[in-house]
Amino acid sequence: MSATQPLPADESPDTDSPQSKEARLAAYLRERAEAGDMYFKSKFIAEEVGLSAKEIGALIVKLQDSVDDLSIERWSYTGATTWRVERTA
Repeated sequence: MSATQPLPADESPDTDSPQSKEARLAAYLRERAEAGDMYFKSKFIAEEVGLSAKEIGALIVKLQDSVDDLSIERWSYTGATTWRVERTA
């Protein structure tokens, strides 16, 4: 076995592309919103999604315009933005 053998993609999280991070967040939101409306703050789901709260904040704005099966809206701001997510399809 060679010492220069690369790690499998799933073992190198630092090389996640923005598209894969966006897809991971969208999949998480779809799953959680399956049972109905979901309200969250980025800092509380960051560890579950494997992203920082800052990354989630940036990606959620992109997802608002790019994901057709989720309705994502800024719900309130109390110390941090609370987002509301609902399945539309």
